[in-house]
Amino acid sequence: MHVDLTTLYLLVIGTLLVSAAMTLWERKIRPERSGALAFWTAGYTALAAGCLAATHRQMLPGIYGAATSNLIIMSGYLLILEGIATLNGRRHRIASGALLAGIAVMWCVAGTRWQGMVWDYVSAGPIALVSAATTREIMLCRPLKHLRARRVIVATTASYALLYAGRALLLPFLAQAFGPGFMAMASAVTMYGGVLYSVVLPMALLTLIREEAHDRLLRASLTDYLTGLGNRRWFFEQGARLLGGAHRSLSLLAFDMDHFKAINDRHGHATGDEVLRSFARIARKQLGPEAVLARIGGEEFAALLPDCDIMQARRIGQAVVQHFGGHTTVTAHGIAVNATVSIGLAEMAIGQKHCETSAEDDLGTLLAAADRALYEAKARGRNRVESAAITPLPRVSFG
Repeated sequence: MHVDLTTLYLLVIGTLLVSAAMTLWERKIRPERSGALAFWTAGYTALAAGCLAATHRQMLPGIYGAATSNLIIMSGYLLILEGIATLNGRRHRIASGALLAGIAVMWCVAGTRWQGMVWDYVSAGPIALVSAATTREIMLCRPLKHLRARRVIVATTASYALLYAGRALLLPFLAQAFGPGFMAMASAVTMYGGVLYSVVLPMALLTLIREEAHDRLLRASLTDYLTGLGNRRWFFEQGARLLGGAHRSLSLLAFDMDHFKAINDRHGHATGDEVLRSFARIARKQLGPEAVLARIGGEEFAALLPDCDIMQARRIGQAVVQHFGGHTTVTAHGIAVNATVSIGLAEMAIGQKHCETSAEDDLGTLLAAADRALYEAKARGRNRVESAAITPLPRVSFG
């Protein structure tokens, strides 16, 4: 079935306007990304307006119709690029303005004599350049690199950049070699690419924003709001991952603030909260990046140290005791508060294959052993580290 270019233009216009409406609606419920969504809404609208102007460009004399529609279309692509750049906290406004000014100058220089060449070939170059810049911008967006929609956006914009690069660099020679029929076919291919672009890219960008929102909610459900550490649920999930990994041993440090209720009662909960935040910062620094550190209760914390034997874990725990005990928290009234922490330590040796208990049960056993050692540290005067007996996991090797 043959579809003429005007019909394809109208199809692109319709899909872009629908995409603009959907993106505008999404902006109302995603205020954290309202800037990017606003740019994309404006970009789709500009592309639709540019395509509409392109279908009626003969109504204006000389180069004005073609130049106007080309500039509007380029504005749309640049707005989409700007929206993606905001995800990185970046801006391209000066470069975008310079590019539009350069295109306007190009049309003025070309005049009516070279109008057809500029419309058919040369104008594709800036579109390829902006599409390639869009691909680069989304690839630089590291916080979103794990989201699946990002790969679709990269593939779409990169393919679009290659399509228009081919139109700018190869099509002049191919059209000369194969005649007007090839040129008509290339124009149809370009428009079909535009249809796909107008459908796939807006949907992928909306999906990206929704995936990001879902990921943010998931992280919030696993994060302690006060300290920024993982919560109890996150701790057990990470513990199960470590127990299922290729680790020889796993040490657990259980922390409990000494006399924390007295600190709250005497200095207020705001001071107590600052003590907890201070401990989280100090413990995170002393434990290192490989440790799994979480707040599992009110003033209770726990840390998992993979491939760290009981002697190494004890030295790390003592460093936490020393640095936290020497830290001073100043209240809103200028009163110095020195808090201390007691630590219980337990270690498990991990075998090859586990068949008798679940990872959650193993972690619970390890935590219970560390808690017993913690109570011993409290009984012996607090502000110290005590170790539980080494507890090997029951394992069976299947070869």
